[in-house]
Amino acid sequence: MASAVNAVCCAALAAAFWGLLGHAIARHLLPRALSLGAAPVIGWAVFSAATLPIFILIGFSPIIVVGTGAVCAAIGGGSLLMRPALSGDSPAPVAAAWVYIAAGILALAPAAAILPKFSADGVHLADPIFDHSKIAIIDAMMRQGVPPVDPVFGGFGSAGRLAYYYLWHFSAAELALPLGASGWEADIGLTWFTAFASLTLMMGIAVWLSKRSAAAVWVVVLATAGSLWSTLWRIASADDLMPFMLPPVGLAGWLFQSTWAPQHLMSAACVITAMLLVVQYARRQSLALLVILALVVAAGFESSTYVGGVTFAIAALVSAPILLAAIEPGRRPRFTIGLAVAAVLAAALAAPFIRDQIAAVAARGGGPPIVIGHFEILGDMFPPLLRRLLDLPAYWLLLLPIEFPATFVAGSIALAVVLRGAKPGPEKTATAVLAALTGVGLCASWLLVSTLGDNNDLGLRAVLPAAMVLIVATAVGMMLASRRTAILAVALGGLILGLPGAASTIRSNIGGSPVPDGNVFAQSPDLWAAVRRHASPGARVANNPLFLEDLTPWPANLSWALLGHRNSCFAGRELVLALAPLPPDRREAINAQFVRVFAGQGSAQDVSDLARRNGCDVAVIVPQDGAWTNDPFASSPEYRLAEFSDGRWRIYVKNPAQR
Repeated sequence: MASAVNAVCCAALAAAFWGLLGHAIARHLLPRALSLGAAPVIGWAVFSAATLPIFILIGFSPIIVVGTGAVCAAIGGGSLLMRPALSGDSPAPVAAAWVYIAAGILALAPAAAILPKFSADGVHLADPIFDHSKIAIIDAMMRQGVPPVDPVFGGFGSAGRLAYYYLWHFSAAELALPLGASGWEADIGLTWFTAFASLTLMMGIAVWLSKRSAAAVWVVVLATAGSLWSTLWRIASADDLMPFMLPPVGLAGWLFQSTWAPQHLMSAACVITAMLLVVQYARRQSLALLVILALVVAAGFESSTYVGGVTFAIAALVSAPILLAAIEPGRRPRFTIGLAVAAVLAAALAAPFIRDQIAAVAARGGGPPIVIGHFEILGDMFPPLLRRLLDLPAYWLLLLPIEFPATFVAGSIALAVVLRGAKPGPEKTATAVLAALTGVGLCASWLLVSTLGDNNDLGLRAVLPAAMVLIVATAVGMMLASRRTAILAVALGGLILGLPGAASTIRSNIGGSPVPDGNVFAQSPDLWAAVRRHASPGARVANNPLFLEDLTPWPANLSWALLGHRNSCFAGRELVLALAPLPPDRREAINAQFVRVFAGQGSAQDVSDLARRNGCDVAVIVPQDGAWTNDPFASSPEYRLAEFSDGRWRIYVKNPAQR
């Protein structure tokens, strides 16, 4: 099981190393308040995006990671001794130290959701652990290096190459290797760091725009805001509301998203940071700034195609006229050429990810990965045609005020007020660019639909940069003289109404969801330790994809993902859906075959397919499987029994003749 102590060590290493490295870089590129706030994001993005291609070339091991980190620390230390390039700027306020501490405490809420919870009934988990089943990617990189193999299925390409944006998970492996931590522990630590880094970024922007250090306090307060769903359910039950509105599917504020999707949140932080760097480049062209910009853009894309790719690309195009208008005509050609160079460099860094994404789309088939559509909101009480029409305004009039009660209306007012009252200069340009990014993020969530999974992941994640900017804008608006009362009243009203939702999220993250399978899950470490005795680091293991399916709201092979530390030949429908580019028909057929085998209903041909077609080197059966009493592996010539523990497990390995 994951150790809280090791997770804290990972979090501390991340904050110390990436924070100091980022500060050493940002202090030469951004005004002081911004550089302090953006330092963790810049440090993470630059180091992760730069070292990934290096480690692909020279190898990925603890010694190499420590050596590379030491070199970067030495360079960063030298940079800290140099006078900042922007030292001539007039003194400006910064966030107080205690606010950073408060941000660190708040960041514990999402990290707590990933920790195992121990009780007399066993070990149980919080619901967000479902989306953190990608911990298997971290373990695979620690075990087999980079680029990572696909740990959930071996059928994509000759070596089972992973077709997913994995930079966030790669950086978790960078944390784990030097400390000897597990992928699960590194995921917990990096989830905390991601939440903390996003908060400090918003704090820095709010202080810079408002010229008031108190704005940072409001950022932390507003980030705790919950949605209104819990409040609405106290007034009317979910069943009563469902005919009118569909239940929530994951479009929510910072507290929820930082817990469920930290890789997308870090990508959103990179997108916002990139926009600020572009604004600074419009003011002062430099080669160093272009290189850092390219690395930050690449890191954003490599952490989330939907946020750092689609949303950022549209926002960059929309923001281009704003930026050009803020530059003297004579400097525009150099500015444009510089950004083009940065774009080419970012594309070159992200080229392997772009190639894999294109290959994955082609392998899945079924049409374009993104289509024009709309976010579905209203329920079945409306006729289908009318519902489609009313969904369009309902997104703005119902969904966004419900999901962002403290910041959507208040932040929108504040953005308009700041834009109208700001004097020409970098602050006004930055506000205009961030407002454009907000509009793009909200509209992309509104009108674009991703088709590669069961959920509209693009719609759920494209909103993240906008959600962050709205928190900043609301905090800044509370510092203004104009419209301050209205902004404060709307924001505080939304905070209060959203308290039940925030409390419910935090309580669930800390307490988890006890289920009967928790007792069996507590014994899983012994099971997987036994499997590893018979499975080499590169071997693929078959186990029941529905084993302990009650641990999360959706069936997922979490026991394997969190504790297996070996690749799976088919880890289950939910994980394969996200990480393996299989056509739907083939995915469902393989899933049915695996479920059938481990239910004890498999034929000799099914077992042969597991060995010959799916590359299952090892198979494990437990008493919870139907195959325990009707074992299809026992009579198969493809496998031999390697270990038997009475009442606990049977482990089969592929016969040498079949390898």
